[in-house]
Order: sequence, then C-alpha cells, then structure tokens
Amino acid sequence: MDRLNELLETAGPLLRRVDATIAGAGASPSDEVWTQLRRVRLLPGDAVRAVVALRPADLADAAPELRADARAYAVLAGSLPAPGEWSGIAADAYDRVRVRTATHLSGGHDSLDERLQASADLADDLVTWMRQTREAVAAVLADALGSLEAVVLAGNKVDITEPREMAAAATMAEKVLRTVADAYDRAADLLHTTAALAEPTTRVQ
Repeated sequence: MDRLNELLETAGPLLRRVDATIAGAGASPSDEVWTQLRRVRLLPGDAVRAVVALRPADLADAAPELRADARAYAVLAGSLPAPGEWSGIAADAYDRVRVRTATHLSGGHDSLDERLQASADLADDLVTWMRQTREAVAAVLADALGSLEAVVLAGNKVDITEPREMAAAATMAEKVLRTVADAYDRAADLLHTTAALAEPTTRVQ
C-alpha cells in the first residue's frame, strides 16, 4: 500500500461529503469547479478512485521484455544468409527478399525492432506518468485533509445547502479535479505523440 492508498482511507469520508455536496447542492455558477467537472466528467471521489486504479507495477516489466524482443529481431535480421556462391536470377530474387525481410525486421524505417523500442519507451513513460499522477493526487489529498475546507465539511451537522459548506466543497473539488485533469491531459499528449504505433506495419513484398 502506497501513500495514495493510505490517504484515500482517511480522505474517503471527506471526498464522499464533497461529492454529496456538489451533486446535491451544486456550486456558484461562476465557480471554477464547473470548468474542472467538464474536463474530468467525474465527481472528485470517482476521479481519485480512477487514479488509485492505476497500477504502474503491472506495466513495469513490459519495457525490458519489449527491448529483449527488439534485440531478437535484430539478431534474426543479421542471421539471414546471403546467397554466397549461389548466383543467377533465383539468387538475385532471393537476395532482394532477404534484404527486404532484414530491413523489415531491423534497422529500416518503421522496422519491427524500431517499433518495439518505441513501444518500450512508451511503456516506460506510462509507468512514470502513473507514478507521478498517483503522487500528485496523494499530495492534493494530504493538503485537503489539513485545509480549512475540511474543517468546515467535518462533523455530522453539515448542511450541504449552506453557502459556507457549498463553497468549501467547491474549493476542494476544484483542486482535486484540476490535479486529475492536468495529469490526464499529459497522458493524452503522450499517447498522441505515439499514435503511429497503433498503425499496421508495411508487409514484406
């Protein structure tokens, strides 16, 4: 259990109070929380739980395995035998296919080993992103627990329709949602820059 999981156990009741206030009473029409709600499309509690569901450890082994496969393709490409003393039309045709196959496997534009290396880099970047996102959300939860807004929303006699409680919930929700939204924007940018990996490779003719 990391810091985020530990903080969620403590912050869970507070997040539920914030969610209930936002869902039940709303916020001032001009409040910044509406901008963040449109970005995330989740209440703060659900947004935090979405981040808690990120499992960087599950992806940590992917990059080394992908790089090992890339090296295997490079070795295979280098092992394809040249015609040697074999000559003639058939030998020339074979050598053309051999060169195309080797280039497809390794070293060429959009070769399999290049794509595997790029996929490994993406896996590393996603692991880093997940860890940083979990840390950022943990930090905002820690701040929330020690805030004046938490004091306002604590206790059993909170009236979520009171302006003071509504303002406190909106302030806390805005901070949590903005942290999550900014993190997911970074993930979207990362995936956009690597979108070519989803495209099929050119077949060897």
